[in-house]
Amino acid sequence: MEKKMTPHVYPRQCAFKSVEDIKGKKVTIMGLGLNGGGEAAVRFFLKKGAYVTVTDMKTEKQLKATIDKLSSDESLDLSRLTYRLGEHKIEDFENADCVIKNPGVKFEGNKYLAAARAIETDLSIFLRFTDCPIIAVTGSKGKSSTVSAIYYGLSQAGYTTFLGGNITVSPLTFFDEVNNDTPVVIEFSSWQLADLRGRGVLRPHIAVITKIVPDHQNWYGDMESYVADKRLIYADQTKGDYSIFDSDDWGDRFANETKATVLRYGSKATWSIELGELLVPGVHMKTNAQNAATVMHLMGIPDERIKEILQRWPGIDHRLQYFHSWKNDAGTTVKFYNDSCATVPEAAAAATQAFGKPVILMTGGTEKGLELTPLIKTLTAPDADTIKVKDIYLLAGTATDKLVPELDKAGIKYHGPYNGLEPLLKEYKENAGEDVFVFSPGATSFGMFSNEFDRGNKYMAAVKEIF
Repeated sequence: MEKKMTPHVYPRQCAFKSVEDIKGKKVTIMGLGLNGGGEAAVRFFLKKGAYVTVTDMKTEKQLKATIDKLSSDESLDLSRLTYRLGEHKIEDFENADCVIKNPGVKFEGNKYLAAARAIETDLSIFLRFTDCPIIAVTGSKGKSSTVSAIYYGLSQAGYTTFLGGNITVSPLTFFDEVNNDTPVVIEFSSWQLADLRGRGVLRPHIAVITKIVPDHQNWYGDMESYVADKRLIYADQTKGDYSIFDSDDWGDRFANETKATVLRYGSKATWSIELGELLVPGVHMKTNAQNAATVMHLMGIPDERIKEILQRWPGIDHRLQYFHSWKNDAGTTVKFYNDSCATVPEAAAAATQAFGKPVILMTGGTEKGLELTPLIKTLTAPDADTIKVKDIYLLAGTATDKLVPELDKAGIKYHGPYNGLEPLLKEYKENAGEDVFVFSPGATSFGMFSNEFDRGNKYMAAVKEIF
């Protein structure tokens, strides 16, 4: 039996009384990374006058792309920047006035974080020292598409607005551009929310929780611990704020707990608008757009304007992203879609249904402790309302290892597994017809790719090279 995780205990006292108080302080940034979060923190604290130490278990070679961008920025005082790469040293944590933690780093059993006097994140710093209205979104499925649609909608309606958080844009990048009239849309992962527990800095004007399904169970061990972190998004809301929840059992529980004014989507919808045909395919994408419409409605945008704007919403990179078409000698056309950010089985299952007709599905990868049942059922035992896939191509990985026996047992034919994109795509090219080809892995990307974004980019590059 797995040990149930309990909320971590860590220093909650902020090292800075104000933004001006950052000047001259010693700040250790734990995790530089390649997706912009660590880089944004380095830029922010250097520009605010801190002495910055960056520590990361990755090597200088692995982090070269980010280091090169910092080194070439003449606006930064690099004399106050020190790198500690390929290792952590306890003194960098003990001697720092504040440690800026990457959300992917666990507190449990971490001797370095245990040695820190104060721990913050880019999000906690932003929320602590800004007073802009926050539109906060979390959930298991659809949160990135939802924040993208909200941001697009508000921007098109004339708002000066910003988008950040788990969508790989640190809010520290626009810290100096916001004020109390600037709505900021933030996507929160469960880990980012957990890092805010007990700080009292997250008080969103509008909070949205998208569909909740099992996710990150290799980290949490059980659903209650996972959802406990999601609940933090509305914990400090008041009656003058708004919470938007699903019509399912989780939504019922959330609605009974929040102090905010509750709106529901789905079968118990409090408010909705007929959006008509969207550029992005799928019922789940329409749900995401509907939630964006509700936010826009609460922000005072007229209904007809909401509909007009969201019908132009192009969707988001790596989420059922149409990016290429190819016509073969027989005159048939393949349309290629990139759904690399579908890292849970439910998302891959939904991708097979998004187009209203059978698709070619490329799927598989590394499992993260999730039941593959939703994808297995869609592929092997579809009901009368489920669209069968036309063909299946598998990428190698531990999730694929669990999927293959189920496909074999059901007598479902497939190609692979393949240890790379090129052999898979070249074989498909020989069999291509009038197809919709969707890469929706339903799993993580560890091993073959750096992350889901690297995976999606390499997939798109390989398709454009081969087709």
